[in-house]
Amino acid sequence: MAITDLPLFSMLRTRMQWHQERQRLLAENVSNSDTPSFRPRDLAPLQFDRLKPMVASLGLDRTESGHIASSDTTSSQFQTSRFGGYEVRPTGNAVNLEDEMIKVAANQMDYQAATTLYTKSLGLIKIAIGKR
Repeated sequence: MAITDLPLFSMLRTRMQWHQERQRLLAENVSNSDTPSFRPRDLAPLQFDRLKPMVASLGLDRTESGHIASSDTTSSQFQTSRFGGYEVRPTGNAVNLEDEMIKVAANQMDYQAATTLYTKSLGLIKIAIGKR
């Protein structure tokens, strides 16, 4: 099995590509902040549906009747919204630069976390095969 076929690396690579595309859209929103009738766009949150069966099979075991039962929080779904804010200028532009910059900063931090996980995972693989 190639390293690129491991699910962890595939998911991290997909996550990094998602963050790159989101950065492009956020930059487009900022660059069109003065364009009349422009509505900001954003990507739908990334879902890893193939992990749901694996996560659903993991559950808390109640060994005593007094234990609290777990709640299923995997059923929430997010939807994409083209209209990103409540402020609309008289020209019809709905881009709020403060909101877009907050999204850019959060996107950058999430991308850095994904790249760090990718790098650390590669390091663990190298240690496991004795290349370090």
